[in-house]
Amino acid sequence: MAEQEVRLMKGNEAIAHAAIRCGADGYFGYPITPQSEVLETLAQLKPWETTGMVVLQAESEVSSINMIYGGAGAGKRVLTSSSSPGVALMQEGIAYMAGAELPGLIVNVQRGGPGLGTIQPSQSDYFQATRGGGNGDYYVIVLAPNSVQEMADFVDLAFELAFKYRNPAMILSDGVIGQMMEKVVLPPQKPRRTDEQIRQECPWAAVGRPATRKPNIITSLELTSEVMEQRNLHLQEKYSEIKAKEVRFETQQLDDADYMIVSFGSASRIAESAIEIAREEGIKVGLFRPITLWPFPEEQIRKAAEGKKGILVAEINAGQMIEDVRLAVNGAVPVAHFGRLGGIVPEPDEIVNALKEKLQ
Repeated sequence: MAEQEVRLMKGNEAIAHAAIRCGADGYFGYPITPQSEVLETLAQLKPWETTGMVVLQAESEVSSINMIYGGAGAGKRVLTSSSSPGVALMQEGIAYMAGAELPGLIVNVQRGGPGLGTIQPSQSDYFQATRGGGNGDYYVIVLAPNSVQEMADFVDLAFELAFKYRNPAMILSDGVIGQMMEKVVLPPQKPRRTDEQIRQECPWAAVGRPATRKPNIITSLELTSEVMEQRNLHLQEKYSEIKAKEVRFETQQLDDADYMIVSFGSASRIAESAIEIAREEGIKVGLFRPITLWPFPEEQIRKAAEGKKGILVAEINAGQMIEDVRLAVNGAVPVAHFGRLGGIVPEPDEIVNALKEKLQ
């Protein structure tokens, strides 16, 4: 068995290393704090000299997402990364990709808003990511890492899901995970696919074909309402399949818990420390961490909440994921919220105090 390669690096750097190693064909992005290290690391590593991966700084986020659209339309493994205001600019392109059923990866290292906001961490893009920030009835597959290791692991997973379901996927990180440094085991190097492999794996792609064959047309446009309705019904069937098969979550210390904290991303790391403090004080608390924010683990949260005295949703925003948690439990358990705003990252003691004040 080959020895694992362990490195110490930032979450943003892990995204870049993992992209190269999972056989990505191209990265197109634009610098914005706190995710600029993704592009900077790729520029330093020069993968075009080793794997042939294209790395390009586009003139804007709008250009970046449209380059992703083009690369994905050719069946290539392509990704972009940005932070909250930049991802807001990409929403039209993401909706186009969803409508055209194109796989691609968008990495969002969130910062506080709305608008330009602050360069400090936040989790206030939950609605934008999970509700489909562009126009129309569509969803993006959303993975929420809470460690540098998961930043690396989720690149390959996001591509796998994106191509399996022909749908955009997003890694919804934040400034804490993007900038923090941890040990990470890097994945082994995968070979990039040849054009012939792409033609076999992606028969829908617009790649070179013999003159005798009709080329594929990649578009999200349909002028006939009846046909457009059928296309939308097809998308809804696909989303139902994703919801049935691709829910991911993690639980900690729930078996004997009286209370449950629901958190994702960096907030879940803080919640872990809060749970230890609470248990030292005799308060039995456990953690439910959604890993897929869409599809959301609503049924799993409902079951986990059975017999609990209350749920505290701890997130670094004004209260977004709490809406999905409330829908999941449907009033069976009291649900309260704790969050900090403006780029302020909460302390574990604040979560414990919120639990006492709002649920006990």
